[in-house]
Amino acid sequence: MMSTQFSLAPLFRHTVGFDRFNELLDTALRADQSSSYPPYDILREGEDSYRVVMAVAGFTQDDLQITAKENLLTVTGRQNEEKPVPGGEGASVTWLHRGIARRSFERNFRLADHVQVEGASLRDGLLEIHLRRVLPEASRPREIQITH
Repeated sequence: MMSTQFSLAPLFRHTVGFDRFNELLDTALRADQSSSYPPYDILREGEDSYRVVMAVAGFTQDDLQITAKENLLTVTGRQNEEKPVPGGEGASVTWLHRGIARRSFERNFRLADHVQVEGASLRDGLLEIHLRRVLPEASRPREIQITH
C-alpha cells in the first residue's frame, strides 16, 4: 500500500489571520509563485495576534518599507548599489565570494478582514511585523436572550 503525505504548509504561506479553510484554499491556489527571497515565518501568538518574521540580513531600517493598504501587507527592500561594504571604509574592495543576498525584493501578504499592523522592528537581521485582528463591536459574538 502506498501512502502519500499531504502538507498544508502552502495554505498558510501568504495569508495571515484567515480562519476559514475555503479562504485559505483559495489564497493558496492563487499564491504568489515568485522566488522565496527573503525567507520568512508567520506565527500565530494567540487567538488574535500574529507575527511575520523576515530574514533581511544586510538591509537597514532605511532600506525597508512596510505598507498596509486594505487587505494587503507589502514589504519592500531596496538597497543603494553604491552603499559601502561594512568594514570597508575608504578601501578598494574586491568581492571574492558574495553569499549574502542583498537584492531588492517585494513580498505581499493578503490579510484577513480586521487584521491591522500594530508595529514593526528590525533586530539582528530579522524584520518582525506585529499584527492583530481587531473585531468591531458589531462583529463580536453576543448572547441573545430568549423571551416568550
